[in-house]
Amino acid sequence: MQKSDFLKDQVRHVDVTAFDARPLIDSYRDMAFQARNLATAAGILHRMESDHGCGVILTLAGSLISAGLKDAIALMIENDMVDAVVSTGANIVDQDFFEALGFRHYKGTPFVDDQMLRGLAIDRIYDTYIDEDELRVCDMTIAEIAEGLAPRPYSSREFIAAMGAFVESRGLKADHSIVHAAWRKGVPIFCPAFSDCSAGFGLVHHQWGREKYLTIDSVADFRELTQIKLAVGETGILMLGGGVPKNFTQDVVVATEILGREQPMHKYAIQLTVADERDGALSGSTLKEACSWGKVDTVYEQMVYGEATVTFPLLVSDAWHRGGWRGRPARRFNDLF
Repeated sequence: MQKSDFLKDQVRHVDVTAFDARPLIDSYRDMAFQARNLATAAGILHRMESDHGCGVILTLAGSLISAGLKDAIALMIENDMVDAVVSTGANIVDQDFFEALGFRHYKGTPFVDDQMLRGLAIDRIYDTYIDEDELRVCDMTIAEIAEGLAPRPYSSREFIAAMGAFVESRGLKADHSIVHAAWRKGVPIFCPAFSDCSAGFGLVHHQWGREKYLTIDSVADFRELTQIKLAVGETGILMLGGGVPKNFTQDVVVATEILGREQPMHKYAIQLTVADERDGALSGSTLKEACSWGKVDTVYEQMVYGEATVTFPLLVSDAWHRGGWRGRPARRFNDLF
């Protein structure tokens, strides 16, 4: 079989404006289990979007963009529903920036000979395929961006903004892009583990054999997100998955205490996750637990135990059609720096 036999059926990104989830969410309120939890979360998100004095932080973990959620996330950025993003590197670089360069993800299957895929230079993300040769172009594009910047430490936010500017200069080759939309709207994107993705390969290539090179300063990430918390005061978080983005975003409340400029706990918090407390990992730790650390208030918080490709489109469609976001200011937190 040839590579083209596998890379032919593109993943299509869900359009949450094309359907109205409000009737379904309203019916969920009278049900039980995760249906009612999702309806409660929808109510909190609408309240958060309607609270125009509150900053909204979106966190992303897991393979979300490759799975078809890119346009829903970009929609939130483009319409001032989100003021900052904290993500794994893969979502931002290997997946969103990758598609902004004109490449695509393809529908596949986990029931396949992975040795054969390896021989064809096809990478598999569960039931999705990506062309390894195209991903290598993405790696080297990161190196190209790095080589055009002064050799000094950068926060991941700074570097990702440079990626957005690069897309603008070369032309966006997709209908939507998170990186490009964030650059246009002044929305900061932080990847606290930035090298753990395609960016890492590009930056290793950039640094190799050079006496002077740029670096990514993860402490600057923490400081800058803390500065955003100090600037806005009240914040809400919408978390897809857990991991580093979840903890990093929650920790900024404690950081304000350390700096002697204590700010309130995150006022609103929603987490969409398939993890639970049984394995002892952070991804499954509850939002109520986070309250004991002084990170999340417990008045408006909800855990939803469901996979994000199912729950997130319903949540965003409901919020979009209820319209609490209309009139929210464009905060352009990138301009703080």
